[in-house]
Amino acid sequence: MSRATRRLSLLAFAVVAACTDPNQLAKATLENRVDTLTLYSLATAPLNQPSAYSLTAGTAVRTWDVGTNFDFAYSTNSAGKSVFLTLDLLGLASSSSVKPGLIRATSSFDQMTKAPLDGYVTSDTILVAEQDLFFLRTGITTCHALGVPLYGKLEVLDIDSVAQSVKFRVLSDQNCGYRGLGLGIPKS
Repeated sequence: MSRATRRLSLLAFAVVAACTDPNQLAKATLENRVDTLTLYSLATAPLNQPSAYSLTAGTAVRTWDVGTNFDFAYSTNSAGKSVFLTLDLLGLASSSSVKPGLIRATSSFDQMTKAPLDGYVTSDTILVAEQDLFFLRTGITTCHALGVPLYGKLEVLDIDSVAQSVKFRVLSDQNCGYRGLGLGIPKS
């Protein structure tokens, strides 16, 4: 095997390894923490109130401030029910193969320790009620060369039908490609 062929083989192996385990490229350095946030209905909220959540920023955002830099918005439907609206449903997701989404969870918030890789609802309205739990995923982020999602988890704490708002606690793992959803620095 020639030196050039050997180098090419090693480079191909490194690319394949990086694609199958993005954690090999960067050690987690950011601590996971839980925040409590409130979103107001996209349909009725004043412009100065946040209606969307950005996992990448780890905070509630106003859609008119951030354009498409959020993962889902909160609103109420015509029947007055609370809903999360995915970015793709709003017609704002990129054409990337990985779109921001949510998966309804059945275990407790504390038992949600690792985000699934797939199965996220990306193109639909999601009805929400108090105590609902969700895993979260961003679209492809540019936090490292290959581009991978960020992950998180959310629990709905309160829905205020008068203020048309939802209060939730959320943990967003800001370490590129890591799916560990416990407190502190994730290991995977």
